[in-house]
Amino acid sequence: MTIYCHSKFDESLRQKLITALSPAHVVHFGSEVNRDEAKQLFYNADYVLGNPPVEWFSTPTKNLKFWQLDSAGFDQYAMVQISEQVKVANMGDWFARPCAESIVGGVLALYRGLDTLTLLKQKTEWVGVNLRPLLRILYQQNVIVLGAGTIGKSVKAILEGLGCKTQLMARTSPDASIHTFDELINELPNADLLINTLPGTATHFVTAEVFAAMKPGSVYASIGRGSTTDEKALIEALESGHLDGAVLDVTEVEPLPADSPLWTMGNVILTQHTGGGHRDEHVGKVDLFLNNVFALENGSEIVDQVMLARGY
Repeated sequence: MTIYCHSKFDESLRQKLITALSPAHVVHFGSEVNRDEAKQLFYNADYVLGNPPVEWFSTPTKNLKFWQLDSAGFDQYAMVQISEQVKVANMGDWFARPCAESIVGGVLALYRGLDTLTLLKQKTEWVGVNLRPLLRILYQQNVIVLGAGTIGKSVKAILEGLGCKTQLMARTSPDASIHTFDELINELPNADLLINTLPGTATHFVTAEVFAAMKPGSVYASIGRGSTTDEKALIEALESGHLDGAVLDVTEVEPLPADSPLWTMGNVILTQHTGGGHRDEHVGKVDLFLNNVFALENGSEIVDQVMLARGY
């Protein structure tokens, strides 16, 4: 079998792939050849690891049997046409926990004023007791999490450990207690915090109607896809004071334009799409790919299989 790796790994991880897969497989790395050569290797590969340019799929691949994305999200590939026989997997489980920790950590920073205290430290300015009345606690907050995938479930697990009353929203998931938009609108006036973990297929799901239904003084957080939030409506809800703050790992345009009001809002924390990152993230990409290749060749089920058109 021929394998094309589009992901950029250091030498130790490249050698790990080669050692584990040789001699039955030949591994080619896109980072070691020019773009045209990489494209040809991709077209001829049986297995692909990484996120190749979308336009490469405009020409049908010849031998592709398995494609391992190296990300959790993949909405950019929603329109890609590949054979139904090709199995596709993402990194949903691997990135779920760091994403969940990032968004909950961001909410805690907002609630406890850690972002404000960091700025005060830079200015060597002591505020101390005057900041205390502005602080909130996460304990016993009512939270709604949009999405019941791996990230949504990880967020719920962490929040429940912190003593929050947490509900998931998803159309068909048995883990969710909210299933329709109307049910969400009815529940929002009771929620202190709304956390969005939705995939890119839910474009502008969080609209002005959602923000208007939220409890005055509540907080919005997003670790899903930037396209799922109507950013203009969010900014208006923040500027009006209806929302107390926002924690955003993702935005509609990335990098966030320099003229966006979100940069200068004191009640907004921006984590710059770092939510899934951690120092061992590339190790996990290699390990999952190897496990899925061996499962595929032994007739077992692969982990984190997804359907491109559905977005999950």
